[in-house]
Amino acid sequence: MELEYPEDLKYLDTHEYVRLEGEIATIGISAFAIDQLGDLVFLELPEIGDAVKVGESFGTIESVKAVEDLYPPVSGTVIERNEVMIESPEAIAEDPYGEGWLLKVRVDNPDDELADALSAAEYRAQAEGNE
Repeated sequence: MELEYPEDLKYLDTHEYVRLEGEIATIGISAFAIDQLGDLVFLELPEIGDAVKVGESFGTIESVKAVEDLYPPVSGTVIERNEVMIESPEAIAEDPYGEGWLLKVRVDNPDDELADALSAAEYRAQAEGNE
């Protein structure tokens, strides 16, 4: 299966992605991470109004193989969470970059937040180099 790495996203080496539109960041996990995890069975996300901070886990995703912490690519306040994916985490795999997003966050400092994030090409090289 050919994995997608949309060019309009930035990625973390922990496999989260972010799409930044103004001060709103949409956060999810990459198709590569889903492929590695296998069948997803549980998703834990913060509540609306909670603060998330770069470098600090904001939740977990669990598959039949492993439990992984989720890390935000940006710091800010949760303004929306994908309740559909919490109820049906297996659906994330169907459209990880569209309907399978996890959180929407109002970003504290949109200009400096993504300095350490990877481009699609950098992330692909790193992800596929680790297979």
